Amino acid sequence: MPTIQLRRYTFEPGKLAPFLDWFPLLTPVREAHGFRVLFGYADRKAETFTWAVEHPGDAAAFAAAEQTYNASAERAEVFASFPAGIARQEVGLVDDIVAR
Repeated sequence: MPTIQLRRYTFEPGKLAPFLDWFPLLTPVREAHGFRVLFGYADRKAETFTWAVEHPGDAAAFAAAEQTYNASAERAEVFASFPAGIARQEVGLVDDIVAR
């Protein structure tokens, strides 16, 4: 059973669009570290972006993979062009309660 992390960002005025242009660069780096981006939704009016990423295994496995990902040269390279502007972020592990 995978572990799912939900991430929600609220942007400073006018900063969502540059982030949306940049975000596709991040997905392959996450995937190279065993993560899978489940979805990404932008609310352009509210200037928010909500996305979910999963990793096989329990919360400890997710945390270990995230630590390796965060320390990777590939992530550092992608984040060198990160457009600042996130005013607030909410990040946490969630349970999928919808039967598939």
